[in-house]
Amino acid sequence: MSRLTAIIAALTLVLAPAWGAGRVKTGIEVLRDNNFSQLAGKRVGLITNPTGVDSELSSTIDILHESPEVNLTALFAPEHGVRGDVAAGQKVATATDAATGVKVYSLYGATRRPTAAMLRDVDALVYDIQDNGCRSYTFISTMGMAMEECARLGKEFVVLDRPNPLGGNKIEGPITEKECESFVSRYPIPYIYGLTPGELARMLVEEGMIDTGGKPLKLTVVPMEGWHRDMLYGDTGLPWVLPSPHLPSAETAVYYPATGIAGELDYVNIGVGYTLPFRTFAAPWIDGRRLADNLNALQLPGVAFRLITYKPYYGLMKGSNVHGVEVYVTDFDKANLTLIQYYVMQEIARLYPAKRASVAANPERFGMFDKVNGTKRVRELFFRHHRVEDIEQLWMEDVPAFAEKSKKYHLYR
Repeated sequence: MSRLTAIIAALTLVLAPAWGAGRVKTGIEVLRDNNFSQLAGKRVGLITNPTGVDSELSSTIDILHESPEVNLTALFAPEHGVRGDVAAGQKVATATDAATGVKVYSLYGATRRPTAAMLRDVDALVYDIQDNGCRSYTFISTMGMAMEECARLGKEFVVLDRPNPLGGNKIEGPITEKECESFVSRYPIPYIYGLTPGELARMLVEEGMIDTGGKPLKLTVVPMEGWHRDMLYGDTGLPWVLPSPHLPSAETAVYYPATGIAGELDYVNIGVGYTLPFRTFAAPWIDGRRLADNLNALQLPGVAFRLITYKPYYGLMKGSNVHGVEVYVTDFDKANLTLIQYYVMQEIARLYPAKRASVAANPERFGMFDKVNGTKRVRELFFRHHRVEDIEQLWMEDVPAFAEKSKKYHLYR
């Protein structure tokens, strides 16, 4: 057995989900075990999507609707809709949920925050969505904006907590700077922030990261049982429900921060449009063997690369044979996930100077690239010489202070 084959086999064992083994209880299950006491006597609104399920894959919508202890009066739909039937980037319409007859208000259409009219018949707004642990994933932006409106209107906000699929110890990337705040980087937190949704909600309130108009927010977090900070999603025993179309497995969530930022530049395919979303870097003009050899020669901790050729079914470079590398995270704890893409761009620039990112990338995408990075300075520094060493200090300098500050909001060891 070759070294890389052994690594792949070990990785499969490490990251494969163990559904039912030593299972974690999510917030919705703890809430149900408590006979929904936190919602007693309240008119309840729910922000959720298909990831809002219990360990038996019953929807939180249906669990709350069917309980005689809960008065579910409204649903609120983020990107993709509450039942996951809306394509990525497509606006979600206000409608009625066919299964329950409950009104569904869109938070991904004309407005991205609940209005006073939407919350008129709500006393407590519940949030239950599986996140991916990265700042650019927009569900935490939806959560924070809903928290702001609840504070201004005197409504309670309840978070049913769920695991961070990247665990609770890994933190990477710069804090978002003011000029780059957007729906994909709304808060001054690192790119990988190492908190559960409930922990992040507590931090947003206590650190003044959301604008409540000077009004206090009644925040309730229903914590999980059995979750620990060193757990990846596969350790939880919970089934994975894709939170968006290109995160089909918990393993994919590990690779999203390793490739997704570079993907904003539209100059190499990152597996989106093929069967390996967020797992590759490829283009028609790349020699996959040379790129893999260069990257493996760097001996990056916890990462390996192999050559790959494939034809994307849709999206960037659709129908073209593309060549490049597939990424393997062989040691999650040792790997700096977010810098992987910068090492790839560095080696592409060395092999193909005319195809370096600063030249070959779509300049219309630079703005989004900066927003996802959380700062313009990363692009400006990296594009000078396409060397990771030029951005490494900037990339990690905010991490120690944030790690220390965020500890006070930890709900789990």
